[in-house]
Amino acid sequence: MSFNEQNEVAMRRALELALNGPVKGLNPRVGAVLINSNGEIVAEGWHLGSGTDHAEVAALKDLRSNGRASASGPIAQGLTAVVTLEPCNHTGKTGPCAIALIEAGVEKVIFATKDPGVNSAGGAATLREAGVDVEFGLLQAEADELIRVWATATAQQRPFVTLKYGTSLDGRSAAADGSSKWITGPEARRDVHRRRTQIDAILVGTGTIIADDPELTARHRDGSLYSEQPLRIILGETQLDPGARIFDESEGKSKTIQLHTRDLNSAMVQLFEMGVRHLMVEGGAIVASEFVRHGLVNEFLIYMAPKLIGGPITSLGNLGVANIGQAKELEFLEIKPLGPDLMIRATERKN
Repeated sequence: MSFNEQNEVAMRRALELALNGPVKGLNPRVGAVLINSNGEIVAEGWHLGSGTDHAEVAALKDLRSNGRASASGPIAQGLTAVVTLEPCNHTGKTGPCAIALIEAGVEKVIFATKDPGVNSAGGAATLREAGVDVEFGLLQAEADELIRVWATATAQQRPFVTLKYGTSLDGRSAAADGSSKWITGPEARRDVHRRRTQIDAILVGTGTIIADDPELTARHRDGSLYSEQPLRIILGETQLDPGARIFDESEGKSKTIQLHTRDLNSAMVQLFEMGVRHLMVEGGAIVASEFVRHGLVNEFLIYMAPKLIGGPITSLGNLGVANIGQAKELEFLEIKPLGPDLMIRATERKN
């Protein structure tokens, strides 16, 4: 095995370790391994979430505890750190990983993708200034996919927005009388509830609360609650009935917050400051269309049922498209059958 192949094996292990971290929250999922001159992994670690050791520090602690630390001098003397994300360069709830690696005596650092953070980036430069050899870009595409939600939110300084809606084959969200239960089948609904556990918050408009009285919880097939629940956000200035189901914050249910504004950009700033990094917009057509019009949708999650409904109630309303040349062009990322329905995950095509 060549040295490059050894590094790739180590990075794939680091990417695998990163998956042990939480899928949502303030921090990205990161994995790290330490390898010796033979390419053998001698320690490994991953980030468990905000306030816990970062992956590099976890790997250094593993090195101390497993008896493979250097017998003299710094504990990682002569070793190479292979990390999925550029080591951080700032002090937050924990110290800078770049400094931790320097003090531990690592000889080289290989990381997959750069840190987009305003405050946390710059670790590579700090390492180089200290005389540590640094390489960047190994398995970058895989690492970028792993942290795409967090990285996008960090770079844009607003939540990554997933717009989710159910629709008939002819683009309707309800029949002419307003009835909409159920357009999609149980498999699609179970997929939605599972995905709710993996996001920070769900947002709907006041109109959806008035029309549907939803709970916006994540539930198992038997109706019981998942242990992970998203924050529930209501957008709009309309006063709502305090007895609405969404305001029930009894045991197992998350907090509900109403943002008394119609300004989407202001709402996004507020949510980001609250720690929301992944937001799912679930309803209804007016709110969904406004997110599309303002260019705030990072990903579309469409559940399409093989039904024809017709009538005036469409899944999306006015998108500001005056002619066919202004149509929003999407790129399909994933198409998956769910019972009789299709789940389509897409993003707006870049020109």
